[in-house]
Amino acid sequence: MTEFAARLLYLLAAAVARLPWSWLSRLGDALARGVARRDRRESRVTRRNMEIIHPELSASQREALHDAILRTTARQVLETLRLWTRPHAKNLQLLRAQHGVELFDAALASGRGLIVAAPHYGNWELLNQWLAAKTPLAVLYAPPDSKVGEAFLNLVRAAPGSDAERVTQVRADGPAAVRQLLKLLKDGGVVGILPDQQPKRGDGEFAPFFGRPALTMSLLTRLAARTGATVLYAYCERVAEDGSEPAFELHIEPAAPEVASPDPQVAVAALNAGIERIARRDPTQYQWTYKRFSLQPDDANPYSPDCY
Repeated sequence: MTEFAARLLYLLAAAVARLPWSWLSRLGDALARGVARRDRRESRVTRRNMEIIHPELSASQREALHDAILRTTARQVLETLRLWTRPHAKNLQLLRAQHGVELFDAALASGRGLIVAAPHYGNWELLNQWLAAKTPLAVLYAPPDSKVGEAFLNLVRAAPGSDAERVTQVRADGPAAVRQLLKLLKDGGVVGILPDQQPKRGDGEFAPFFGRPALTMSLLTRLAARTGATVLYAYCERVAEDGSEPAFELHIEPAAPEVASPDPQVAVAALNAGIERIARRDPTQYQWTYKRFSLQPDDANPYSPDCY
């Protein structure tokens, strides 16, 4: 039943994705207005995040940013349906430029292992497809709460015309995952990690993020310290929409050496500094619908109770 439900979702996603992009972009804008008008959780979380990271802005400035983030987020959801249900080679044609690929190629050639830190910025599903076209890799992921949702993700990421056989999905579920990633990196392999997912308390360190303490995963930095693997940031930034398709530019950038520091607080602070620099390029392309600051050193949850 789970697989059947996932296939039905895939067929629905494929049907929606076949609509012209001009229609989908207008649909996304309408969805964003509906989320804001109904004051849905995503709207409340985004508004609170803007209050947290931009206290210097006026209320009207924060509200304008809030509206732009919801609009971009809604468009990205529909954009991702297209990426999931079309041949990956066609999707990669949306990349107008590729920056820093020589860093990626050099890291592969070194044989030291490569950790790709991919923040929730731009379209990370397009990035996954670019990575899979370049090299076999393992991707660490936190499974959705829904079994149908997880089956759907596995289905779309193995769509026809993809390089799914080159991607090993590793569930973030404890020591077994860490051992698998360590072995792969020590053998010179490639690991992709979303570095800005809030871990459970005890599985990370607090470090500044937009001036606020954020519990940050220490797994990536520990892997770098133990294996000597190269750490590169990577993201696909949306640069234009011409009415028929969105367009992107790929960016590969080096992480600071401190990311591999044996001092965990130094390491995660360096990791967050890189993520923040990317997120500041265009705040509307970062995932501000996420409760990034819900765990705090003093246990005061800034989202409670009105963002739940």
